[in-house]
Amino acid sequence: MRRVSDLVQIYATGDQMMAELTRARLEDEGLDVLVKNSMGGSSAYPVGPSYLFVPAEQEEAARSVIAAIESGAYALDEDEDTPDDAPTG
Repeated sequence: MRRVSDLVQIYATGDQMMAELTRARLEDEGLDVLVKNSMGGSSAYPVGPSYLFVPAEQEEAARSVIAAIESGAYALDEDEDTPDDAPTG
């Protein structure tokens, strides 16, 4: 079992949807992610900021993915229906 002290915070946002989309992208890249909502609420309606944590040994890879997200590297072009790395069929 992993200790909490082995985790590092790599992302924080007040936008729950962005937290979940970022978590999903990190997991798609094979990274282990823990999402923590600071002010409670139910899992369906969390309140307050969300924090994403990864194991310390995955921090560099996770920060690279987040930088790519923020740069628009995963964004769709106007004429695209799906991203290049989306599963087909």
